[in-house]
Amino acid sequence: MECISVFDMLKIGVGPSSSHTLGPWRAAERWINELKASNKFDKVEKITVDLYGSLSLTGKGHATDLAIILGLSGADPEVIPTESIDIIIASVKNTNTLVFNNEKLLEFSFESDIIYNRKFLPFHANGMKFTATINGKKSSSKFYSIGGGFVVKEERKNAKKNKEIFKSFPHPIANGKELLAYCNELNQTISEVVIENEKSLRSDDEIDYEMNRVWNTMLECMYIGCHTEGNLPGGLNVRRRAYDIHQKLIGDFKYENPQQWLEAIRSTEVKFRQILKWVSCFALSVNEVNASLGRVVTAPTNGSAGVIPAVLMYYLVIENHQANFKDIKQFLLVAGEIGSIFKKGATISAAMGGCQAEIGVSSAMAAGALCEVLGGTPDQVLIAAEIAMEHHLGLTCDPIAGLVQIPCIERNSMGAIKAINAAELALETDPKNVKVPLDEVVNTMWETAKDMHTKYKETSEGGLAVRVSLSDC
Repeated sequence: MECISVFDMLKIGVGPSSSHTLGPWRAAERWINELKASNKFDKVEKITVDLYGSLSLTGKGHATDLAIILGLSGADPEVIPTESIDIIIASVKNTNTLVFNNEKLLEFSFESDIIYNRKFLPFHANGMKFTATINGKKSSSKFYSIGGGFVVKEERKNAKKNKEIFKSFPHPIANGKELLAYCNELNQTISEVVIENEKSLRSDDEIDYEMNRVWNTMLECMYIGCHTEGNLPGGLNVRRRAYDIHQKLIGDFKYENPQQWLEAIRSTEVKFRQILKWVSCFALSVNEVNASLGRVVTAPTNGSAGVIPAVLMYYLVIENHQANFKDIKQFLLVAGEIGSIFKKGATISAAMGGCQAEIGVSSAMAAGALCEVLGGTPDQVLIAAEIAMEHHLGLTCDPIAGLVQIPCIERNSMGAIKAINAAELALETDPKNVKVPLDEVVNTMWETAKDMHTKYKETSEGGLAVRVSLSDC
């Protein structure tokens, strides 16, 4: 069974999309590694990239072209200074050259060397082909970005070989039923079962280091979003709202860094309306950073990156002021495991399943995680995840102008609020009375995804995307 780590579900990267930005970026890196492994890299004379399906239809709005250039240039999405992105892109555009893997200067044209093909390849909606000319002959490699920054090759014949490279978890989990069975057998919470699996891949210190990196990236992202005003790039002229909401909520409190900011928020008014506004503010802040090619954590995708940090912040600054890193770690362990169940049983790609696969999954992840840190049993955690997803079933992906802005940013706010409500409902639910187990809603989500018309799967050919145009904005 494939082992999906929490850190596979919670990746650090650059916005605006995990499937259309981070995935193609990583695919470019993998292609370079292939060329080097086969001793072809130094012989490359020319490179071109073909985009297919959803990557072609919404690629420009999702910065797929920019991500591919950055990947081909040898930049790493986890560490690249985001302010340098515009510099690298401008250099390629102005000179019609690209420094391949930061080693080899090649001619490259944005207009002619990235080719947009509207047709869909059969394996997945997000297909891409990298082609190198070597000694006058073309050599190509196809990749598919399957959601959440995951990238796979087309060749099915390698599937068994690829599967064997995964280290086996001590508690392999394919679905909610198996997860609960381990919890009952070991008399452990979900997070305790998950941490045992993680320990088979990393030491305790490595796990804590990566958890801190993930959380600090989330916190910094929210902080930046709440302190940046103006309009988002892309042509829709969407006003950043997190800044304005935050200014009204924070009042006159003084602080100089994200940690002091947390303490300031804990001191603010916490009436019901303010709670709703704070949660929405946290979610909006992340996805406004994401929409402007900022650094976020895919959770499980970039388009849904705001839900989990918003709900975790709700717990830290409103529900439990004594919470610490242990609570953050527990929350993220549970969230990651629930996300992996959806990935194994359905999809986390909007190009395959619509927005239910992104906001729906992130809401389920956050609901289950919140339920456990609030004292819920393993059964109640899965109930919370089920409730959250049940009320996102059928949600379409129809981004206006192919940008991850409308309705994507607001949907993170709605997904966060639903997650909190789902957790509270689950805590008041006796598992004996549950009619719909999590595994059934996962299966239903996948069946719904397969039934959904292609135009509602991240193509910008249906829904709001065709009702509202750039000229209307």
